[in-house]
Amino acid sequence: MSLIAKLAGFALAASLLIAPANAGGAKKDIVDTAAGDARFSTLVAAVKAAGLVETLKGPGPFTVFAPTNDAFAKLPAGTVDNLLKPENKDKLVGILTYHVLAGKTKSTDLAGKTLDAKTVQGATVKVDGTKGVKVNDATVIVADVYTSNGVIHAIDTVLLPPAK
Repeated sequence: MSLIAKLAGFALAASLLIAPANAGGAKKDIVDTAAGDARFSTLVAAVKAAGLVETLKGPGPFTVFAPTNDAFAKLPAGTVDNLLKPENKDKLVGILTYHVLAGKTKSTDLAGKTLDAKTVQGATVKVDGTKGVKVNDATVIVADVYTSNGVIHAIDTVLLPPAK
């Protein structure tokens, strides 16, 4: 991606941070909300490759700790391209579902608390809401993007499930 494209994406992201995040009656589901936000284009591509679009468009509710494009860029070179290959679909599904909780968990539900939360993938994440919100080693950088079927919290690091 060119520097100009990255800067344009950053400008869009900055403008979205200033705008209210679907405050009241969210009309779009998790997938459509993410697809409409340039910060999540890598996540949307991964959700499509994993065959999770219909699931995340379902009634939910879901809480998604959504890695931004910058979070995916922190992974070793070639990791994302490798995960998007059809032969790695099961691994990709495991990683993506590790970012999802059943139910709608708002930042106010996490404020001042520490807890282990079971993910849709089956393993737990450590959530620390005592100083902002951290999920494992990721920091929530944008909280409470409400959707018709849950809530998205943008994070700065891709969460990797524990090895089985």
